[in-house]
Amino acid sequence: MGLPALEFSDCYLDSPQFRERLKSHELELDKTNKFIKELIKDGKALIQALKCLSTAKRKFADSLNEFKFQCIGDAETDDEICIAKSLQEFAAVLQNLEDERTRMIENANDVLIMPLERFRKEQISAAKEAKKKYDKETEKYCAVLEKHLSLSARKKESHLHEADNQVDNVRQHFYAVSLEYVFKVQEVQERKMFDFVEPLLAFLQGLFTYYHHGYELAKDFNHFKTDLTISIQNTRNRFESTRSEVECLMRKMKENPHEHKSVSQHTMEGYLFVQEKRSFVSTWVKYYCTYHREPKRVTMVLFDPKSGGKMGEEESFMLKSCTRRKTDSIEKRFCFDVEAVDRPGVITMQALSEEDRRLWMEAMDGREPVGYHVAQLDVIGFNVMKKFIYAVDTRGINEQGLYRIVGVSSRVQKLLSLAMDPKTCADVELENPEWEIKTITSAIKHYLRMLPAPLMTYQYQRSFIKAAKLDNPEARVTEIHALVHRLPEKNRQMLELLMKHLANVANHHQQNLMTVANLGVVFGPTLLRPQEETVAAIMDIKFQNIVVEILIEHNERIFKDMPNSAGSSTNMQLNLPRRRSTESKAPSCSERPLTLFHTPTHSQKSEKRNSVVNATVAELQQPVSSSANCNSSILNLLSDSHSLVVSSIVGRKARALYACKAEHDSELSFIAGTIFENVHASREPGWLEGTLDGRTGLIPENYVEFL
Repeated sequence: MGLPALEFSDCYLDSPQFRERLKSHELELDKTNKFIKELIKDGKALIQALKCLSTAKRKFADSLNEFKFQCIGDAETDDEICIAKSLQEFAAVLQNLEDERTRMIENANDVLIMPLERFRKEQISAAKEAKKKYDKETEKYCAVLEKHLSLSARKKESHLHEADNQVDNVRQHFYAVSLEYVFKVQEVQERKMFDFVEPLLAFLQGLFTYYHHGYELAKDFNHFKTDLTISIQNTRNRFESTRSEVECLMRKMKENPHEHKSVSQHTMEGYLFVQEKRSFVSTWVKYYCTYHREPKRVTMVLFDPKSGGKMGEEESFMLKSCTRRKTDSIEKRFCFDVEAVDRPGVITMQALSEEDRRLWMEAMDGREPVGYHVAQLDVIGFNVMKKFIYAVDTRGINEQGLYRIVGVSSRVQKLLSLAMDPKTCADVELENPEWEIKTITSAIKHYLRMLPAPLMTYQYQRSFIKAAKLDNPEARVTEIHALVHRLPEKNRQMLELLMKHLANVANHHQQNLMTVANLGVVFGPTLLRPQEETVAAIMDIKFQNIVVEILIEHNERIFKDMPNSAGSSTNMQLNLPRRRSTESKAPSCSERPLTLFHTPTHSQKSEKRNSVVNATVAELQQPVSSSANCNSSILNLLSDSHSLVVSSIVGRKARALYACKAEHDSELSFIAGTIFENVHASREPGWLEGTLDGRTGLIPENYVEFL
């Protein structure tokens, strides 16, 4: 299992559970920092001591082989698995070259040492400074809160108001510092996925240039390098998308922390002060309390703030009722009374604030008002969506950045108000130049966000994420296919309408630059938004995107065909959970078929460099221009790599050397030894086109030999 996600709310930031989770992240940061120092030390040894090069390479390889990525969450994407395995792959390559001593490694300091030192100094050091501020503010906040809660409710209103303002200021500062520290820790943990691997990849490419013996191994390594480069790019893109969501959540919590507490319909937890009467005197004792709605059980654990941890045994009881305590009936503020089924008397509890009391009352079936919803999956909603989609398909299907570019908020609100009002919907003419395509696409996204529950429902949200985490691609499609047909009828119909449209958008990606992956980034958080905005939920955005990608690519199969109920039981191996990199054996270059990706020869460098850049931007879904400089080194490495050129071949027979499972409708599935007819060059780099059993499709060029 990986590191636990740092979920937080204002009632959770100084809890024992939060501190325990935070401690595991801090230990991981120390471990990473130590690993970087060792890696830098080993790298310098390669530059300074040519005579000890073989020994240094062995040690360097051992360091890489022993280090395991600890990633947040219970599963990883295919790209993350590829990246996490890369250190072991690099170690295997170094061990193959350990007996070959040629000349001094050039430019190793620039491509390896400096990036790692920069990451350690800029990222890890910043996290340590944030920790110091967090510890200081925690101590200050606890002291001020204790003093504030001891104030009597009989004091003057002005005095109480001034005290409340003082506590709010301290609390807000504490929240801000805490959030900044937590988000910095999360950022470092995510950044290391590519900030470690990218410099190492560039360093290894330099080694291949100077080693004649490693030339053959480098050719075999090229396909993994390309896969890894794509995986790094995809991971970086997902990181940028996730980071923007996290920063948005952080801003929301800073502006109004009370609206973003981690509260669900099943549980409530936080600190409460419980009144205990002893010999004519009542005292208030601090407890960390948890309430589970389903069994209606309240659990209290005595908490000693001086020790900073839990003290004593747990006390629990079944809740019978919960009543707000009027201010004039008790000196303390923010109080409420609870009655237990299995113990006599009334228990008086004091919350930390009025808002905190409201949340406890709401969780315990109090009388706090619930929210309301605006949009509905009714006739009006379907008509509006059909009208909007038709306008996009006919007017703007080729516009670049479709659904990426956001419309003006006021115009979007105006369009939705007019379109959803039965009195004015007939008068809305979307052909009018007043309604730009970006306004219409933003209205579509906004309508889906306005629904009381996401289109794919809260009930199945975790099931869809779990399906996206399956190891086998076919199993993912099969499970998502079944889940779609469990959705309510209106939800499924609206989802089908949207996916047909998005498939049409993706078919025009050469003009609008919106590939399936780009659309997944846009619609994943909207269609599969979690019930609670937490960091753990945001970490699953990458799997939400994968679900949407599958729905777009396989929309005909998923929505037209009924799922096979026996499919999941007849092939159990398809439903194995997605592997974690730490549990998998490191792949070997010599065990894999040759590369599936065509890379340019030396004579094609300048021409191919531009095409690689374009492919990286258009097909690897880089949403932000700020990372272009970061990727330039990888693009240059790709342009300088060596590979064989497949000449144009027309109408020849070929035999399959390896088995292949098709991932797209345009590809052919086959087993080793299969004979293809009429095999010739394809427009797709790295692929041939051939005929098998009367069907024509794409074949990986290095999976076959010509007869």
